[in-house]
Amino acid sequence: MIKAGIIGGGGYTAGELLRILVRHPETNIVFVQSKSQTGRAVSEIHPDLTGEISLNFTGDISPKIDVLFLCSGHGKSTAFLNQNTIPESVKIIDLSSDFRLKEHRKNFVYGLPELNRKKISQANKIANPGCFATAIQLALLPLAAHHLLKEDIHVHALTGSTGAGQKPTSTTHFSWRNNNVSIYKPFAHQHIGEIRQSLTQLDSNFMAPVNFLPLRGNFTRGIFASLYFKSDLELNEVSGLFSEYYKSHPFVHLVTTNPSLTQVINTNKCYLFLQKTADKILIISMIDNLLKGASGQATQNMNLMFGLEETRGLRLKGSAF
Repeated sequence: MIKAGIIGGGGYTAGELLRILVRHPETNIVFVQSKSQTGRAVSEIHPDLTGEISLNFTGDISPKIDVLFLCSGHGKSTAFLNQNTIPESVKIIDLSSDFRLKEHRKNFVYGLPELNRKKISQANKIANPGCFATAIQLALLPLAAHHLLKEDIHVHALTGSTGAGQKPTSTTHFSWRNNNVSIYKPFAHQHIGEIRQSLTQLDSNFMAPVNFLPLRGNFTRGIFASLYFKSDLELNEVSGLFSEYYKSHPFVHLVTTNPSLTQVINTNKCYLFLQKTADKILIISMIDNLLKGASGQATQNMNLMFGLEETRGLRLKGSAF
């Protein structure tokens, strides 16, 4: 059994990770750390786990684990690792943004399995990708691999309120978010760096602008991204490239009918839909931001790091709506 520890156990991503790992046939959760919830029952903060986990939150960490998940949020992983000595034998999967970019990598491998599966399987430290970055990269990787991204890329993507974390803010509380949509960080979202980095990994000459407009959606979870750019390729050519690229990747699915976001909620799947209109290619990419965009992908990476079947423990039930 893989012995797992979780740092920052009170938030949304940790809650999703707990729901996966408590049912994962190869994993045993040793401890769940949270400075703000120390001493309280894990099931008190994550009540849907009542009867499934008997642990209390701890303020300490145990060295007797095989893998450590860092779920404390952006900037906090670096501080934690600077303040604590983690044995070299313990694998680390960080769900923050701290080590995603090359200049901050520090022996962390960027954990997008559809890009770096082999490197992940040999790694001891993983930087889990961002949620927007995951959805957008999966829509573009097959084209970058064939050096076909030459024109401006236009991206509109909506995220659910859980993407902003558990702490209420002026733009996440229900009375503001409900029946409302707004743009934030236009053309300047932090995930653009991740996206460009991965596309350049596949195409060293990639220079096309990525014009990204992130939107706050009036729903709880999920990312719905639509991308378009000019291309001389025919639709069947693009479909062939995508089918070939993702044929060995079990969570990415090319669909032939225009999908809706609820089809991927509560799953680790990404749905991709392609369309050609005049001289433009349209790609729709959809994921659950808390699963394929965070904790599901972290578990997928854990499976690869420990030599397990990539889908182990991740055949999750989809939405009923």
